[in-house]
Amino acid sequence: MTSLLITGSTGYIGGSILSTLLASKNPFIKDLKISVLVRNPEQISLLEQKGLNVILFSGLDDTDAIKKAASEHDIVVNSASAFHHQSAEAIIDGLAERQKVTGSPVHLIHTSGTSSLGDRPITKTYTETRVFSDEEDVFAYEIYRENLEKYAQRTTDIVVVQNGEAAKIKTYIIMSPTIYGIGSGFFNRTSIQIDAIMRAAKRQGFTTVIGEGRGQWDHVHIEDLTELYELVISRILKGDELPSNRQGIYFSETGNHTWHEVSERIAKTGKETGFLSSDEVREETLENGAKAVKNPPEVAELGFASHSQTRANLSRKIGWVPKKTRKDFEDSFLEEWKIIGDEN
Repeated sequence: MTSLLITGSTGYIGGSILSTLLASKNPFIKDLKISVLVRNPEQISLLEQKGLNVILFSGLDDTDAIKKAASEHDIVVNSASAFHHQSAEAIIDGLAERQKVTGSPVHLIHTSGTSSLGDRPITKTYTETRVFSDEEDVFAYEIYRENLEKYAQRTTDIVVVQNGEAAKIKTYIIMSPTIYGIGSGFFNRTSIQIDAIMRAAKRQGFTTVIGEGRGQWDHVHIEDLTELYELVISRILKGDELPSNRQGIYFSETGNHTWHEVSERIAKTGKETGFLSSDEVREETLENGAKAVKNPPEVAELGFASHSQTRANLSRKIGWVPKKTRKDFEDSFLEEWKIIGDEN
């Protein structure tokens, strides 16, 4: 029986991946033995009721525990943090040990984001207007950008590819844009970037956009995204040869937006639902905008103000068929408010 470990299984992305795999009708996936790495003992009981092997650890800095857990599995889906290269290193080290013991291939599916490709329109330290395809050499571009300026998420991507190749294990990076929609996990079910802007609006009474909000980004519904993970896992289990390592960076776009549009939709639906008294959108400085979304200025500029556009040609080539439409994106803001608006 093939064993699979998920990190971040109580989060938005990882939890949705987990529930998708548990509900999968794919015969290869149904035969998986799934483990999850969790920090909170209170979550163990529910996860064990789902038939999962639960491994408790103290957090991402507990690299010895992460390495040991990875060494006991054939496939690892890492969705805990795209910004923590030490835990990614530990996973690769553990998988390398597993491969030596079993003599069978091991695989790491790493979760990343397209802010690594974004420009710096507020500080004007870097401008990027190209639209990337995952059939291009995205890894070479990441190396180029990293040499200009370090960025933790991009650093982790590079570690995954380089350490994976050195250890002769297969790695796949799923690099996603803005993820929207209500997740299907057992714990955290709301999104990341849209969430942060929405919660800031609820606290402040008005909606923020960093700068003029002209930056163009892509988006993907969480259900379409988890189907991409399911597809990659099922094809690995079938023994298919998928592009991996430096050729194995997969995008997941299905549509695009500007950051001003996101803030406008948050403001409009927030007022419609009564969670905001005004549909005002304020253009803020990077410093104030970063404080509002509770991120360092560097992350706020790259993740909430930049231009970053991609085309998921490789993902579609291997069989990914996203189903959600522009209407799903537009409708998602109301759905998100119904959850976030009632939070304490």
